[in-house]
Amino acid sequence: MKVAIVGCGNISRLHFAAVDENPLTELVAAVDIRPERAEKFAQQYGINAYTSYEEMLEKEKPDAVHICTPHYLHTPYAVTALGKNINVLSEKPCSISDEEVEQLRAAQSASGAAYAVCFQNRYNDCVGQIIDTVKNGSMGKLKGIRAFVTWDRRSGYYVDDWHGTLEKEGGCLLINQAIHTLDLIEQIGGRCKALTAKVGNFALKDVIEGEDTASILFELESGASAVFYGTTAYSSNAPVIIEVAFENGTLRAEGERLFEITREGDIISRSAKAGTAKGKQYWGSGHSALINDFYDCIANRRKFEIDAFSGGNAAKIVVAAYRSSQTGEKVYL
Repeated sequence: MKVAIVGCGNISRLHFAAVDENPLTELVAAVDIRPERAEKFAQQYGINAYTSYEEMLEKEKPDAVHICTPHYLHTPYAVTALGKNINVLSEKPCSISDEEVEQLRAAQSASGAAYAVCFQNRYNDCVGQIIDTVKNGSMGKLKGIRAFVTWDRRSGYYVDDWHGTLEKEGGCLLINQAIHTLDLIEQIGGRCKALTAKVGNFALKDVIEGEDTASILFELESGASAVFYGTTAYSSNAPVIIEVAFENGTLRAEGERLFEITREGDIISRSAKAGTAKGKQYWGSGHSALINDFYDCIANRRKFEIDAFSGGNAAKIVVAAYRSSQTGEKVYL
């Protein structure tokens, strides 16, 4: 399958590496509005460089595109490709509004191509063990979830023309750094039916238009409660913590490490397989696993699970959190 990667920023190098190593795929093009960035990857992989997405689609006729652009382009670029029956793998978020999510879902349903959102942390072994424990009931009924994202994004992170802007990024902490964790809360605890949220800008008031800190109270269809706290005003990029309380104990994932806390308070380190992180460690190591699974699904005509419907739910949670914070009211999904 011929593959083009659109957007040659920081995260794209994981996509280039994974596609280059996959026996099912062939890199054919790198696209970026800044020609020097596209040329860098084109020279590295011996492929063609473009500054125009539309020109690349016309000339290369790829079987799949990876969308690694600023957020506001994710949905329109995906809809264009799906309309041409080109498979799409998009970095998160899939969309920055409810209307875009619905537009994307309609485009996926009408297309003969596959669509995927890159929520690579679903492939973490520790997450799989937690979900299995919820399903098999081995620790009793699920009672609640608490999750923490405490990272560091200083003013230098926002020097480009899109990070920190509502128009192009769609928000800040929640839609960019925390959306992976919000997705995992729903994967573990079941669909979110309502939430109450508060977001604020505590550290970068003169730098970004969106939030650097947020808290959310979830109401899940499973009946379990969930709470989330996140900030990009911490001193470092600490491992994400997801703690899941059951009737008979607790499981706590810290990054890709997993611990069991017994009812008596003893802490037991559980074995969890860690992947090979080719990017930053706190991103998780699931990019290659997700990308390989996506192409295996296409080759074997299996449904890829993290599509515009499943993956779009996290975008809807983010939008609902912003709305709740603005109105001070609970928002139902």
